Amino acid sequence: MRLSILYTSLIIGAITVISSCSAGGENTGYEYAPNMYNSFAYEPMTQLEEEPNTINPHGMNMREPVKNTVARGQFDYGKYDMKVSNESYEASASLKNPLPASPKNIAQGNRLYNVNCTPCHGEKGAGDGTIVAAGKFPPPPDYNSDRIKTTPDGKMFYSIKYGKNLMGAYGTTLTPEEIWQVVHYIHSVNGTAPVALSSSK
Repeated sequence: MRLSILYTSLIIGAITVISSCSAGGENTGYEYAPNMYNSFAYEPMTQLEEEPNTINPHGMNMREPVKNTVARGQFDYGKYDMKVSNESYEASASLKNPLPASPKNIAQGNRLYNVNCTPCHGEKGAGDGTIVAAGKFPPPPDYNSDRIKTTPDGKMFYSIKYGKNLMGAYGTTLTPEEIWQVVHYIHSVNGTAPVALSSSK
């Protein structure tokens, strides 16, 4: 046993000496395990029939996107209806919030608002979000202003979905149901929520 360890040590030592002696300048010496220096990698956009990938399904080098997801940068916004016009904005006033102003919907609207809206509108809709405070954008209208208090639900929905003035469109981020929940939360902030809310479950 000791002899085998001794022989192994001598062989490793000899290889090290030979490799070191052969190196110099741009010559890195002998490579006894080249894959450790230059590891083999699959070309992601290439499929080689003669050298199929043995790990991924169907010999593919790249994995397919997870079902019902879209790869980054691959979403076709041209197919998404994001047309904005003053006529359609005015027409949206006739839309009514289909969701009840329940504590559950308002709480969900609050959560979505905190994630998406507070950077500009602030925690209570005063237009004092962190981006505004940093001087990067002018303040949006205060939710307690008469302008917002008298804005129909449909116009709020339209503005959130398609954007308005400096506010971007959130129709690709929030579902219609989520937008209506945010509208309910806005009403709860500025005191225009339905009176029946206090008795709703």
